[in-house]
Amino acid sequence: MKNILITGGAGFIGTNLTLKLIEKGYNITVLDNLSPQIHGENAEEKSFLYLSIKDKVRFIKGNVTSKEDWVKALEGQDAVIHLAAETGTGQSMYEIEKYINVNIGGTALFLDILANSVNRIKKVIIASSRSIYGEGKYKSEKFGFVYPKHRTEAYMCKGDFEVKHDGEDKLDLVATDEDSKIHPSSVYGISKQNQEQMVMTVCPTIGIASVAFRYQNVYGPGQSLSNPYTGILSIFSTLIKNDKGITIFEDGKESRDFVFIDDVVRATILGLEKEQANGKVFNVGSGEAIDVITVAETLKDNFKSNAPITISGNYRIGDIRHNYADLNKIKETLAFLPEYNFKRGIKKFTDWVTTQEIQKSKFDQSISEMKNKGLLK
Repeated sequence: MKNILITGGAGFIGTNLTLKLIEKGYNITVLDNLSPQIHGENAEEKSFLYLSIKDKVRFIKGNVTSKEDWVKALEGQDAVIHLAAETGTGQSMYEIEKYINVNIGGTALFLDILANSVNRIKKVIIASSRSIYGEGKYKSEKFGFVYPKHRTEAYMCKGDFEVKHDGEDKLDLVATDEDSKIHPSSVYGISKQNQEQMVMTVCPTIGIASVAFRYQNVYGPGQSLSNPYTGILSIFSTLIKNDKGITIFEDGKESRDFVFIDDVVRATILGLEKEQANGKVFNVGSGEAIDVITVAETLKDNFKSNAPITISGNYRIGDIRHNYADLNKIKETLAFLPEYNFKRGIKKFTDWVTTQEIQKSKFDQSISEMKNKGLLK
């Protein structure tokens, strides 16, 4: 398999993956619409991400919702890495039609073309997400392992942000494995669940190998610093660089698994190249939970900033409390272990941010949108 189509290949994960695959001798075609939300205006002249792959790939500016663009992009390909998607938990709760049309509709169109036309595709890799797990996995003294329901306003409006489980007072967070309950709490999560299930269901029936990667919170040099809808590392960094304070939702103890971009690229290539990956679903993360206060304080330290940190007590509908990845399956099957812990990865990220032009913060705009839609309390 030498000819690889990467949808969303001009995005953050896509460009890093593209450059590494080119280095390994692959021929890459990229299908990407150069979304202004990610790339800014006039992307073909100014986007750092796009310019990093320009003239190194066969580039098709198009949309995954267009059959014509899919047919053109698929010609002569041996494998597809399907990264293209609308991303952002909060935004997905009010731009519902767009998220469903692009993420679910675009994937359905892709699979329909594969199922009903002659092609030489041997493998499809789908970018899934930790968001499909919802609140993740916990250990209960009474019930063993449990998967709590989504948090309710009845508790959160009183400042009680922890997850609840019927009849249990104490829950201990544990790593979420691939066999954990799937119960997304956002439209984005629902769309990623559907993407994953469609690919893993359809491809085997038409003789195509399939692999799904449930990425945790991916970060690193090259990610968008102007997109206010995804990635607290970018949001907080841009606020700091604009000499603004950091506002943290809930009580700041909510946590995420932050996985460095180089590890994500390495895991994805293992999925492409190893037959042992075929037909399987893998978590890709760092395997450690980092709370949001630690994120903010680490960024302040690395940027040598005095920006104030405010714990607001506000909360967003659809946000989860905690989630971090169990990596045993990908370790045992693909011999993958992350090379970057949070301290090492965040240093590389902040060193890169310091070299970039300061972006205008759009955080306040995104907050106003969520308030107007009743999603920020």
